[in-house]
Amino acid sequence: MTPPELNLRGDLWIGRDCLARGLDLRAAAGRWTCLLGPSGVGKSTLGRLVAGLPGSARLGRADFASLRGQVAVMAQQDQLLPWASALQNVTLGARLRGAAPDVARARDVLDQVGLAGLHDRRPAALSGGQRQRVALARTLIEDRPVVVLDEPFSALDAGTRAAMQDLAAQMLSGRTVLLITHDPLEATRLAHSAWLLTADGSRPLHLPDMSPPRHVRDPAVLVAQAAIFEAMSCSSAA
Repeated sequence: MTPPELNLRGDLWIGRDCLARGLDLRAAAGRWTCLLGPSGVGKSTLGRLVAGLPGSARLGRADFASLRGQVAVMAQQDQLLPWASALQNVTLGARLRGAAPDVARARDVLDQVGLAGLHDRRPAALSGGQRQRVALARTLIEDRPVVVLDEPFSALDAGTRAAMQDLAAQMLSGRTVLLITHDPLEATRLAHSAWLLTADGSRPLHLPDMSPPRHVRDPAVLVAQAAIFEAMSCSSAA
């Protein structure tokens, strides 16, 4: 499938509560777009809307029905089945669709996220960071043109986080990725475009003019990271 462009415009509501007014942002086809902003402004809600997950949220007159079956989602919580092994959790999507899982590929992706030798462990026998990497592997193995990643690296130490960011950037190249994060450096490293969401709307954030994933020590990355941090701090204090 050709990855689509996402246009997110209008007032964002959950039930009778308006989370943000006048959103107007674009996620370019085949690129990584990052959403940042204070907690409660609706970043995860937007991700759920794009994914077509059930709920009372709505965005203006936007209709994402055309994306049905095209979106892979990694939620903030790992949502692993406690009675299933890491391998069984990674292949869950195929089994739910009634398809034969590609076990060899699932094993390979688990190895790539650093879980070689842990394929048969259940979630209770894994650390929080290991569980998050199982959830990441489950998302990466899905062949979908649109991917929503909601705080996908939050439970990882700095070194593992950088490695998983690079892996995700490689494996999801050419997909339309919506990355939700509170981490300015993560946004600066991975995104082609980034947007700050507030209750009053959305505005674009400046990113270095170089292809992601960008090196954490590049001076332009550090400058952009600081500017995004300042913008987020101001929006939280407002």
